[in-house]
Amino acid sequence: MRLSKLNIKKINLNDVDKNYSGQDILMKLGELYQFESGIYGYGNLWTKLERIVENVIIEELDKVGCIQVEFPKLQPKKIWDQSNRWDIYTKDGDIMFTLDNNLGQYGLAPTAEECATLFGANRLTSYKNLPATYYQIGEKFRKEIRTRGYLFRPRTFVMMDAYSFDKTEEDMKKSYELMHEAYLNIFKRLGIKIMPTVSDNGVIGGSVAEEFQAETNLGEDKVLFDETKNLGINREVLEFENREEYLKQLNIKDINSLKEYNAVELGNNFQLGTKYSESMKLYYTDENGENKPYYMGCYGIGLGRIIACLIENNIIRNGDKIKGFSLPYDVAPYKVQIIYNENNKEAAKNLYETLTKNNINAIIDDREGLTIGNRINDVYVLGTPKMIILGNKFDGTNYEIENTKDNSIDFIPLDKIVNYFKNI
Repeated sequence: MRLSKLNIKKINLNDVDKNYSGQDILMKLGELYQFESGIYGYGNLWTKLERIVENVIIEELDKVGCIQVEFPKLQPKKIWDQSNRWDIYTKDGDIMFTLDNNLGQYGLAPTAEECATLFGANRLTSYKNLPATYYQIGEKFRKEIRTRGYLFRPRTFVMMDAYSFDKTEEDMKKSYELMHEAYLNIFKRLGIKIMPTVSDNGVIGGSVAEEFQAETNLGEDKVLFDETKNLGINREVLEFENREEYLKQLNIKDINSLKEYNAVELGNNFQLGTKYSESMKLYYTDENGENKPYYMGCYGIGLGRIIACLIENNIIRNGDKIKGFSLPYDVAPYKVQIIYNENNKEAAKNLYETLTKNNINAIIDDREGLTIGNRINDVYVLGTPKMIILGNKFDGTNYEIENTKDNSIDFIPLDKIVNYFKNI
């Protein structure tokens, strides 16, 4: 990408939000645009990062046999009436955005259990069709009264949601464990330390639920975590009357043995049982020709929260001052940023073309009238993990490649530079 085409704004890093620095940098650059509280437009960097996260999720879910589909974002009231959740989401909890016109009443999807159950029941008519898990990746809408932390708690957000269908409770638990492992692989590939956490079922329902919490100082959740078991519990659960049931799931006798973390929830899984199939009267035919309710699970991952977490957890500071952020190399949309002075303009262009032809995503800072110092500063506001400076010290042969996270430097000759990036 030629940086002159991105049209980023000049920003003063002294004015950046000290709590949510990375996302505020993108706001000030114009790479995030807030139409109103909790509703955003996304620029090139965020959009490309979202595609990378999305592809990791797709690859890992496809590995365990999940089938990608798409449900409508505009959902008719009548299907929510089938599960008796319309009033819960529109009155009691006041979560859903609704539309009422001459065509009828509709809701903008905050979740998709009703759609998924109807969709699955239409296809999975026999025990021979089971098990099956369907997933989608798309926008969700929720009436957050108090938006917070930019994309940590907005009103519209991109989410992966999946729904499993099984014959028995035992089979449902197997599907649930399969998704648990898939989630761990997803977060491992994204470079996020994750804490599987026993949690409340909330309005989704079901008997068992877990959250996938990421450690971050910006998190609004408190997690008590057992490093040995790789399991934790959300502190809010300890305020419930049935808290002993949750502790029993973890076999925890002394919560003082657990370490407390600030965390943000990036995903959650629920064992729904027959809650939706029975309430919506949707069944499959078993081996004996009898109608039986599906045992279901539902699973969610917030892509916006993942990206926000990646950015905020990789902030670079100079003492107390914010310098920018540096994304992990594996997930960064652009791997290297090329900076040059006028004497090395042609060499920089040739390097950029070489990298681009070899499918190594690079940024060349081709903007006019900027010093090398100005250009270096903007590497950090775009989160690029590597930079190459073609300044007065450039000898025309060896490229100085700096890691923006720790400022370590490698010197690589031109004929080896493609392999250098491909082998990272």
